[in-house]
Amino acid sequence: MTSIDPSNSSTTSTAPMVDIQSSVDQRNIAIDKVGVKKVKYPMHVRERDNGPQHTVGMFTLTVDLPKEFKGTHMSRFLEVLGEHNHDISPSTIPDILAKLREKLNAETAHLEVTFNLFRAKPAPVTGKVGMMGYDCGFIASGGKTNDFWLNLTVPVTTLCPCSKEISDFGAHNQRGYVSVKVKIEETLWLEDVIDMIEAAGSAQLYPVLKRPDEKFVTEQAYKNPRFVEDMVREVALAFDKESKILAYEIEVENHESIHDHNAYAYIQRTKQA
Repeated sequence: MTSIDPSNSSTTSTAPMVDIQSSVDQRNIAIDKVGVKKVKYPMHVRERDNGPQHTVGMFTLTVDLPKEFKGTHMSRFLEVLGEHNHDISPSTIPDILAKLREKLNAETAHLEVTFNLFRAKPAPVTGKVGMMGYDCGFIASGGKTNDFWLNLTVPVTTLCPCSKEISDFGAHNQRGYVSVKVKIEETLWLEDVIDMIEAAGSAQLYPVLKRPDEKFVTEQAYKNPRFVEDMVREVALAFDKESKILAYEIEVENHESIHDHNAYAYIQRTKQA
């Protein structure tokens, strides 16, 4: 039997590997953002009242690339993400961005992550508890620019004021979705933003409703009719009162129950310093 000596194999070499990414690029064009997208990674998001919640984030991690470099080192993004023990929050993200800039020799780093946040929510009358899920996210930049945004989508119930006014009985209602981006400079809990949005609807949504709860929610919505224009303005008023919010975008879309289209409204504001 013939034995094979791995030391003599043509695939084994002690020569250093060529680092193509660090080679010089002659096209003289800098790149604003380069990195990795759609990175699924386990994470802990800090709850306002109950400590960390385990979830899964979908990450985009990028840095700027100077004109003289051909490419960036993709594996380093994952290495930095893995150094933080899954703890992703407004207090830890600046450190992640700083390490990305250090490891990748960049001036600015960016992080975007989306995830589901669940809250135990009791029904309004019976108190029956179910888990309510919300689509949330963080958008952050560190370096030349330093920004931090919260990103949320919150479902609500809206009842049409016009339908209520012109009908002898009843009024049509629908589920609305309020999507917001909120720029902050100090800690503002996701739950605080959710509470502000839910308070602006005709009624809140609940995961579990018994008959007494359903009666309550139906009558509450009837007493608080909201156009899509009302919704976007009510949320804006709530954000204007919150000193931790520096700027915001609010998008409201009602999935109309008697029309073959959705109603839509949008507001973008930067607060005066």
